[in-house]
Amino acid sequence: MNKTIEIVVAPNGQTRVETKGFSGSECRQASEFIEQALGQRQHEQLKPEFHQNQSKQSAQTHV
Repeated sequence: MNKTIEIVVAPNGQTRVETKGFSGSECRQASEFIEQALGQRQHEQLKPEFHQNQSKQSAQTHV
């Protein structure tokens, strides 16, 4: 699986950063610079894949 970082901007200006294809905390490290640029994190939702011991893990963050 390719590693991707998706940034979604809602009409109200709220953003969502979603990582795909990263392992463990690697997703947080990969998206950290984007989260810092967008502002303070308001919510983090870890996907089930984040807790598995496979390379197909991801996280979703709202900033």
